[in-house]
Amino acid sequence: MSVPVITIDGPSGSGKGAISRALASRLGWHYLDSGSLYRVLAYAALRDGVSLDDEAALVALAGRLSTTCRLPAADSPAVLLDGRDINADLRTEAAGKAASKLAVLPAVRTALLDWQRHCRQPPGLVADGRDMGTVVFPDADLKLFLTARPGVRAERRYKQLKEIGKEADLAALRQEVEARDRRDSTRQTAPLKPAVDAICLDNSDEGEARTLASVLELVRDKL
Repeated sequence: MSVPVITIDGPSGSGKGAISRALASRLGWHYLDSGSLYRVLAYAALRDGVSLDDEAALVALAGRLSTTCRLPAADSPAVLLDGRDINADLRTEAAGKAASKLAVLPAVRTALLDWQRHCRQPPGLVADGRDMGTVVFPDADLKLFLTARPGVRAERRYKQLKEIGKEADLAALRQEVEARDRRDSTRQTAPLKPAVDAICLDNSDEGEARTLASVLELVRDKL
């Protein structure tokens, strides 16, 4: 039998990462944070002096990283690269912008497909990202698309930054959220959009606990 997969796609700040981790933990399944792949690649490219426009060099770098990087698990946020936890380095605004820039390159997305699909291991996988249900796992058993209003997502990011002691400008964050939405939804390769068979959830007015409860109910009904 095929290993079951639940995909949770959505824009930045929709809460898909937290919900996906919590769901994977509840189910005892593996967890794939696909955004970490692009952030790791962007981080390594900047570290090694690889241009974010050089598709061939980025593809070669992705091949090397697939053997030296350990992505986060449901119970651990650590991202290990060459034995060092770089999770904090990946969560900066600069890393996010760099990841978004290289994510529009078709060859880069293709190079990362096998890495992502290899994460489909028993007893099951919860995968979050922007094209999990449309491109990476089109045969997923349950596809969810989680979203929230741009202003709400900007406020969430603002609170996250303040909690870790970083300065932030709410108006600028909203502009960045909206700009990233435009980039992700209009790119030619794997644009951000719900799969035709995805269930869409807007959690603008819901906290993490209530969103998770809604997701768990859908999982029980489906699986």
